[in-house]
Order: sequence, then structure tokens, then C-alpha cells
Amino acid sequence: MKPILEMDAFMEAGKGQVGGKAFCLGRMHEQGFDVPKTVCVPRWVYDAYVEETHLKDSVSFQINQKPFKQMRWEEIWDISLRIRNLFLTAPIPEHLGKQLAEAIRETFKDAPVAIRSSAPGEDDEGASFAGLHDSYLNIVGTEAILKHIQLVWASLYSDAALLYRKELGLDTRNSAMAVLIQELIPSERSGVFFGVNPSNSNESVIESVYGLNQGLVDGDVEPDRWMLDRSSGKILNHVQPPRKRYATPELEGVAFAELSQASIEKPPLSDPEVFRLWETGRKLERLFGRPQDVEWTFFKGRLVVLQARPITSAGFKETDDKRTWYLSLHRSYENLKRLYEKIETRLIPDMVSQAKSLGQVSLNGLSAKMVGREIVRRQEIYDHWVRVYWSDFIPFAHGIRLFGQTYNDAIQPRDPYEFMTLLENTGLKSVRRNTLLESLADMIRKDAELKGILKSGADALGSGHPFRALLDEFVSEFGDLSCSTGGGNECQHGQSAIIRLLMEFAKAPPKQTQADQARSGQTKSGEPDFQTLQAAFIKSFPESKQAFAADVLHLGRESHRLRDDDNIYLGRIEDRLVEAVREGRSRLADANLNPDERAMLSDIPALFQGPDEAMPPPVDASAPLPDQASSQWVKTRQVVGHPAGPGIAQGIARLINEPRDLMDFQQGEVLICPGVDPNMTFVIPLAAAVVEERGGMLIHGAIIAREYGLPCVTGASDIMRLIKTGDDVTVDGYLGIITCKTRDLE
Repeated sequence: MKPILEMDAFMEAGKGQVGGKAFCLGRMHEQGFDVPKTVCVPRWVYDAYVEETHLKDSVSFQINQKPFKQMRWEEIWDISLRIRNLFLTAPIPEHLGKQLAEAIRETFKDAPVAIRSSAPGEDDEGASFAGLHDSYLNIVGTEAILKHIQLVWASLYSDAALLYRKELGLDTRNSAMAVLIQELIPSERSGVFFGVNPSNSNESVIESVYGLNQGLVDGDVEPDRWMLDRSSGKILNHVQPPRKRYATPELEGVAFAELSQASIEKPPLSDPEVFRLWETGRKLERLFGRPQDVEWTFFKGRLVVLQARPITSAGFKETDDKRTWYLSLHRSYENLKRLYEKIETRLIPDMVSQAKSLGQVSLNGLSAKMVGREIVRRQEIYDHWVRVYWSDFIPFAHGIRLFGQTYNDAIQPRDPYEFMTLLENTGLKSVRRNTLLESLADMIRKDAELKGILKSGADALGSGHPFRALLDEFVSEFGDLSCSTGGGNECQHGQSAIIRLLMEFAKAPPKQTQADQARSGQTKSGEPDFQTLQAAFIKSFPESKQAFAADVLHLGRESHRLRDDDNIYLGRIEDRLVEAVREGRSRLADANLNPDERAMLSDIPALFQGPDEAMPPPVDASAPLPDQASSQWVKTRQVVGHPAGPGIAQGIARLINEPRDLMDFQQGEVLICPGVDPNMTFVIPLAAAVVEERGGMLIHGAIIAREYGLPCVTGASDIMRLIKTGDDVTVDGYLGIITCKTRDLE
């Protein structure tokens, strides 16, 4: 069997070997459509690769460690990251690699190519995998092409592709991938044609940009858009965006350049070209029997069809599939740069300013009706920022993903999480909060008289006492340890709870962060430090792209910082809402309240909502365990999760079912919970280790545990039912294993 198939052989090989995309190209080629010179690495090469390298078993192990329905996106991304690294570090067997290299060299020599996925089963009538598998443009040289073939194979298991397969009920064990290698057309204008508008089945749509299509596909260049009458091709509407730049090939990959003034003023397509595209789209619809989603380009008068796939959305199904949402899991470098500028220069200053402004309003001096209006106003403000949090802050978390993938592609480390070392010590607000707590605790350690006074409560201190002043500074900046973000309801512990916590902090020496240890020269011997890894990463790029590498690292670090900090900023606005709700409830409790004012307050929903503390509901310990978990526990008393922070620690388990449980946390205990909310991380310096049922290197518990160098295991299924508070547990953050020494399954 040949490892490379020419286009004339696509149809004979069949869709099962060449995949949907290649099969369509082969058919278009047969019918005389102008398509790029293309060859296909068929499915059997992928199958041979994963069998001979034992990747098939390794991938299956990663995917089946935990049921998909129990996973959050962070955990699915972790699985995808580990699988991608397996492909990067498993060389193509010599006999296969030699055959592929010879065929590629003979076909393309040193010409730039595009490398695209063509998985069997993608682009069928029932499913469109468009954008869910990776494609690469402007790849030059045999070695680079072979590496990117492996990356396309790995994209079978991207988080977006895994989620989409799950939605469609496809078995990932049967996943396979053929790969297309196409000559790179030096596009002058490019775009997409939709045979049917998803919003109006009587229309077709054309989108077009100058240069390569990648700018349009990634959302980095806004396209001109034409709405056409589907039956006649008549132009119904033309939306013209501000034209500024275009995507163009560079030394390797794609860069963006400014458009000439002539192109800024002129649409990329003329009216006759629009009609020509509509005609081509209709011909393809007749050929395949369904409206098509067509990617095309113009070059020196040629209209070249790059790929076509059936449209699977509006007009043919009652509801569209969720592929669009899965595609949003990936953000491009350009998109993240713009998002970071928006967050850093506008959103965060606005949040800080608004929280400060709200804090300056004295609720005590307001009438009951004015308090009611203030509650409604603060609820609206808070709701606005929650929407911003989901629309802007959450997507920016993908800066970590971009950096991690870029680092692993460049360095190909054995440890797929080596890049996390470069994301540590970013000055998290939660670490600043914990540093203030440590400062307060240190005052207690050094002052026996203060310790005695505090046993009676902070109110026993005079207003001029240094401890009192620092405590007031803490509450002003971080609140009185509000324990939720996202519920908008009361969850305050009060200063007496802070004092109890500080007394616990004072029982042991201060817990140092990784940054503290680095400054004092206490870094672990034998482990690569920040400077070494940073230098190796930057130098792995050609000189012309080292600025890009440094910028991706910067985006990754800022994304990592804001992954935690944004919750602190949102929490301060939530505190102001909680403050107003507390005042409103106090007014309602006044028996002498005016009936009109009581009626007005009684119509405000926030005053009567129960607490929603941003944690999963308490675990029902009496519920039956899955058979597999029960059997594993009886045999080994071990729970296996994912390693998220290196180290081994032993301690007494403290289960956190609800936020108030945090206030009972004691020095040296192991924090075990469904998931750590950012506003819960003030107890981390007390912990010996952190264990979460939720999975992923990017969840808040894992982030703060790494800052303190604590062992951390995430994705520990059923841990809340298998272990009880008081059990003696050992947490292995290297292997991701929690062992219980003191209790059998009841």
C-alpha cells in the first residue's frame, strides 16, 4: 500500500481511507473544478503509526480515565494536551517515515504547502467537523511537513473534537485520520461561500477578505459579506467592514500586514466575481446533492476551490449542532492580544473604579426606599459584570492554552506540563490576600499580649492598634472572606471568623510561595528554573519569530494571573451587593418600618434568594458508588486522579462540602472538595495538599497550590464519598494518587 495517494486515486481508495474532505476534492477534480495540487496520507498510515508506537493504548487510557459527563472543559483540555504531547514525542516508525519523506520530497520539493485534516466520518451529511481538527498553512520542508502530519493526527483528540464526538455519540476508539497535503495557493482574495444562509434558507452568503483565508477563519480579519438570493444569485445586501489588514505567508506560518490604501477603499470582490462564486457553489450543490460550505481563493484570475463540505445546520435540522460553541474553545494569538488589551486597559480599571464608587455610598444614611433602589442598582451592576466575566474573562483563559501548545510544539518536552513552570509567580491577587493574612498572623506569633486580646475578638483592640489598622486594610481590599463568586448572594463570615483563621495561621511558621523560595535561593535542585526554560523556549524559534514567542509567553502569564484575579475583582463588586442586601434585610426586620417601604422592599428578589455559594451541592455520602470505584477502593483504598502539583504529603482529610466548612480548617490538613472557588483559596497556606473532584491544571485550586508548592491532585472521581473528614490520607502529586490509610469502604 502506498503511504501517499495522488488525487486521481482518491475515489478508488474510498472515503474510509482518504476521509470526507479528500473524497470531495477527488470528486471535484474528476468533474473539472479548479482545485490545488493535493496528495493524501491515507488512514492506514495513521493506524500503523498508533499501533507500532503503542499510542492507541496510551490514548485509550487517557480518554477512559474518567467518564466524560463528569469532566469540565479544563479537564478535557488536559487530556487533549497530554495526548497531543504523546504524538509529538512518538517518532514515526523508520520504515513509514522513510516512505513518507521520499514521497513528500518528490511531490513538493521545497514548495510551501497547506496541511489539512481529512478524518473518515467528518464532513458527512450528519456532522461537520469544520474547524475542529487542525490545519496548517505555509509549511516548508519534508521534516516540517512530517511533524505537522503528526499534529493533525493529534487533533483528532483536541478538546473541541472530543466534545463534538461525544455530542454526536461517536466512539473515540474508532477515530482515525487521513491527512491532505496541498500546494499553498498565494491567495490574493479568499473566503467562504454558504449555499444556504443559516438564518434564512432563501439566501446564500459570501464572506471575503484580502489575502489568505486564515484571517477570516480565525476571526482575526472581519470580512466583507454579501447576502444573495439563493435561487438567482442577485445581490441583496453588501456589508462592508473597516478594512485594515490581511493574512500573508511569512518565513513559516502566517503573519498579518497592513492593506494598501487602494485595497482599504475597494471590496475584495467585484459584482461579477460574486456571481461567479454563486454559480460555482450551485454547481457543487448539484454535484453533491446538498448546499455546500465552500472555501475558495482567487489567484491571477483563477477561482480555486480549496475544500467543500455539506452544510449541516439551518434548513436541514430543527436546531444547529453545537460545533460553533466548541470552536469558541480556541482563540487565536491575534484575538487574545486584542482581548488582553481590552481587559487590562478598560475592563479591570472599570471594575475597580465601580467597586470603589459603590463602597463610598453610606447605606446607613439612606431611607428604606433608597436602600431598595440601591440594591436593585447594585444587582444590575453585578449582573452586567457577570456577563462580562463570561464573555471576556473566561475566553482569555485560553491564553494559557495557546502558550502551552506553542511551548510543547516547539520544545516537545517529555513532561507535557513543563510549561507551567513559566506561568508561576505572576503576582496573583489571591497570593497578595494570603500574604496580608500571613502578616496579620505573624503579628500574633510575635505578640503574646495581642494573642490574648484577640481571644476576646478584634473589637477589644483600640482603633489605633497596628493589628486593627492592618485588619481594616485587609477587609477594605478583600472583604471579610466572602466565599462565593457568581451567586450574588450573602456568604460572609465576618471578622470573628477571620480572627479564628488567623489564630490557626499563627500556630505554624509562615508558608512561603514559590516566588518567596526563589528569592531566598530555596529552589529544588535538579529542576529547571524559569530563566533556563524561558531561554530555551525563545531560542527554539528563528530570530524573526522570537518576539512572537516572547509575546505568547507574556499572554500565557497574564492569562494565568487573570484566571484567578478576575474572580477577586468580581468578588469586590459582589461584596457591595451583599452589603446592600444585608442592609435591606435589616430594614425589613424592623417592626416599625413604614408599610409602603416594607412593600417596596418585599418586591426585591435579592432580599429573599437563598445563598448560592458557587460550589456544587453537598455530596450525598449515602448514594451508591459506581461498581468500578467501589471495587478499586476495596482492593487498594486508592483514588486515582490527575497530577496537578508535584510533591507528596500526608495529613488528616478535611472535606469541604460548603464554604462555612473552610472556617474549621486546621494547619496541616489535606483540603478535599468538589472544586476550589477562587475566593476559598485563603486557606491554602494552611493545607498540606489539595485534592479536587474537578479536573484540570487550570482550575483555581491547582493554580494556587502550585504557587505554594503543594502536592495537588485533580479529577479525583468520587473522592467526596470514599473519604471522610478525619481520615489519614497521603497525596501523591507526581502520580495523581490519593491513598487512605485508616478506613475501609462502609
